[in-house]
Amino acid sequence: MKSDLIAPEVAGGIRDTAQAVVAPLTRAAIFLVVKINSGPEHRTTIRSFCGDIAAVLRAVEFRDIEAGLSCVVGFGSDAWDRIFGAPRPANLHVFHEIRAGVRHAVSTPGDLLFHIRAKRMDLCFELATQIMARIGGAVSPVDEVHGFRYFDERDLLGFVDGTENPRDEAAIEATIIGAEDAEFAGGSYVIVQKYLHDLEGWNALSTEAQERIIGRKKLSDIELDDSVKPSSAHNALTTIVDNGKEMKILRDNMPFGRAGSAEFGTYFIGYCRTPGTIEQMIENMFVGSPPGNYDRLLDFSRAVTGNLFFVPSATFLENVTEDSAPAAMPAGASEAGAAGASMPREGDGSLGIGSLKGDIPHE
Repeated sequence: MKSDLIAPEVAGGIRDTAQAVVAPLTRAAIFLVVKINSGPEHRTTIRSFCGDIAAVLRAVEFRDIEAGLSCVVGFGSDAWDRIFGAPRPANLHVFHEIRAGVRHAVSTPGDLLFHIRAKRMDLCFELATQIMARIGGAVSPVDEVHGFRYFDERDLLGFVDGTENPRDEAAIEATIIGAEDAEFAGGSYVIVQKYLHDLEGWNALSTEAQERIIGRKKLSDIELDDSVKPSSAHNALTTIVDNGKEMKILRDNMPFGRAGSAEFGTYFIGYCRTPGTIEQMIENMFVGSPPGNYDRLLDFSRAVTGNLFFVPSATFLENVTEDSAPAAMPAGASEAGAAGASMPREGDGSLGIGSLKGDIPHE
């Protein structure tokens, strides 16, 4: 939430206010992923909270207006069907698992993502606490990572992270949906992966070897010249060009760790207008481009989570209201099937969006 960002104008001149996808980078963040518990009452709790989260954010934010507190809420594919039904965002699906030899981009459970950012961790923690106080009975935590900025925007591998992030209008263009999916204008997609690093192995490498793996100078952050940069360099494989144009995403990665447990990692989070760009980056890293020419960073880093979420506009969330419990389901029917009650019906012209206002269509 907390965003004055307006989505690109779509058909009919309608504009929607986006969530705080392009909020400035902050010193602290919490990445909270949860599963929604079974039961129609929990669906109702989540729908009710959609319209209230902006007010909860304002209450916590007011303790320090200058701290830049924000929260982005994303929904997984299965959760979208269960909570909202149809229509669906055009490119929302379960995160694609990738296996290539010993390299494994895992796909893990997760219905909701809360990406909480601020200059102060205490504000992030307070907002996460208030969110769970509201919905804790309806969800079960899957993963929670507390991230921090490490010196001059570096990861725990010692390299600056996010150098090529787009800014200002370019960031909006890269992340915010417009007329290509007009019903969800102002929305965005986000992919998250939690990576754990073998720092002992990494630090045993020479600085020059590390630089060839990343594709940048370690101290200056200057990109290596193409004449010396390997084609397997991390920044080479994650540069996606389509019809001569580089396809940008917005990263807000954060280091995290527990020194006593020798756990050191990077939480990757990438926002995009279409998930295909990040999916191609991940495939290039794990499979290679061409196949076999994989990202050697994966010899020292392994992904332990993987999720794709859709981030609806703030306008969408504000218009979601608590609705009555779905009608009793026939024996053997699933809750996901109940979401089909809001699917468009042939012949009556309905788009099924009445459920956003609390009206579940009935035959």
